[in-house]
Amino acid sequence: MSATGKFSVATLLLAFCFSAHAQEEVRTIDVHASVSPLPHFWEAVFGSGRANLSLREGYRKDLTEVHDHVGMRYVRFHAILHDENGVYDEDDKGQPIYNFTYVDQIYDGLLSRGVRPFVEISFMPKKLASDKDAIHPFWYKQNVSPPKDYSKWDALIRAFAQHLVDRYGIDEVGQWYFEIWNEPNIDFWAGKPKQATYFELYDHTARDLKAVSPRLRVGGPATAAAHWIHEFISHVAQEHTPIDFISTHGYADDTVEDMFGMNEEIPMRDRVCRAIQMVHGQIAKSALPELPLFWTEWNVPSYGDLNARDSWYVGAALAKDVHDCNGYVREMSFWTFDDVFEEGGPPSDPFHGGFGLITEDGIKKPSFYGFSLLHELGDERLKNAADDVIVTRRKDGALVIALWNLLDLDRAKDGKDKTVRLEFEGLADNQTATIERTDEKHGNPLPTYQTMGSPQYSTQVQIARMNEASSLPAPEQVQLKGRILDVSIPVNGLAIVTIRVK
Repeated sequence: MSATGKFSVATLLLAFCFSAHAQEEVRTIDVHASVSPLPHFWEAVFGSGRANLSLREGYRKDLTEVHDHVGMRYVRFHAILHDENGVYDEDDKGQPIYNFTYVDQIYDGLLSRGVRPFVEISFMPKKLASDKDAIHPFWYKQNVSPPKDYSKWDALIRAFAQHLVDRYGIDEVGQWYFEIWNEPNIDFWAGKPKQATYFELYDHTARDLKAVSPRLRVGGPATAAAHWIHEFISHVAQEHTPIDFISTHGYADDTVEDMFGMNEEIPMRDRVCRAIQMVHGQIAKSALPELPLFWTEWNVPSYGDLNARDSWYVGAALAKDVHDCNGYVREMSFWTFDDVFEEGGPPSDPFHGGFGLITEDGIKKPSFYGFSLLHELGDERLKNAADDVIVTRRKDGALVIALWNLLDLDRAKDGKDKTVRLEFEGLADNQTATIERTDEKHGNPLPTYQTMGSPQYSTQVQIARMNEASSLPAPEQVQLKGRILDVSIPVNGLAIVTIRVK
């Protein structure tokens, strides 16, 4: 073979290798890159069904699971003042009667499991309601009207807060959060006009709480779809009303027009973090620019009948939200931690597209495993330009890297698996890594459920089998080839790579 021929063959081989590698997505990771804090803002707070549900055994069991495996530290629920909790009554002369027996059982149950309340002060006791017919259509029929008498409301809130301080101590209750009402801009508030009457409720309630102790932390406006932020901050600043944080809500399913007030095309996967960035900017430009932002309700897109929230899609979608929302929000409260939940009545079957991480009968959903894997991320984030990688360092020095392959669920069947080549800079050669995954084959109880005939009411034996089948296996151990690691990721898969740096 001539020298020219040899050169041509070598050139072709090099071209082939380059072409093969070009089809592989390469992510360079500098282990000495600049770092920033990564507080686990996506897992500290979760929502749940209404307060009274927390007395149930299944709820408390699920609370423990999410606390222990995901890192939940606070839980937020509606309706602590609902009549089913017996907090408020009046005697024949119209004098208030308070009873905190169930309140104590509710909060005792949380605290004994290592979870603190993120107290949502709602809804209106019927004997204190200005409109007894202002009943919300939820299954538990809460009253959403303003109080008939603000002096009685003030007395109730002060008694409620004082009771909590007396029972648990200010050092404990001072670590709670108190959020006033829920989504007053929509049908959870019957005051007219909505905004002005909610601001009145907020002013009274915030001052009542601070009268008991200035250490009680209070905030709002807890609006749907990121509404009223500018107006609310302007109001409390002008009236010198106490406030410690801003809270609002936004879901990936909310329309662009409602949440952003415009008609720009924003994919559902981007809407929550775009809204958080928007509100973060509104606060920064306001009269109270130092207020922290709490996003107290959110979830990934549901995709209607595709029931995305029951599928492994959640892990990859959650990872993207962690990537995009970091630095713009103090806490995000995923709605909800489980499916013990009755806004529309009792669930009809385990996999009905519910919001939670665990079904109402105790089956861990793929979302549970997605959250549990992301819990392993470190608390330092290493700078990296890729939009599908989160690089972190734990306190013990280990690198923990999240990788995902997110596709919109309504187009996922046309998607392709991908391989990500991690090329490390500043890492010793031939390190050992572990890989953990959630995807269609890992952390997914649905195939086992389907082989059982998709029972509407699963037996305890069936539930145990599903949880056993979907529990994550021991991490896969692989050795880097020099400083390179190839990681395959199926459609809507999430992978966590851990390297205990030598």
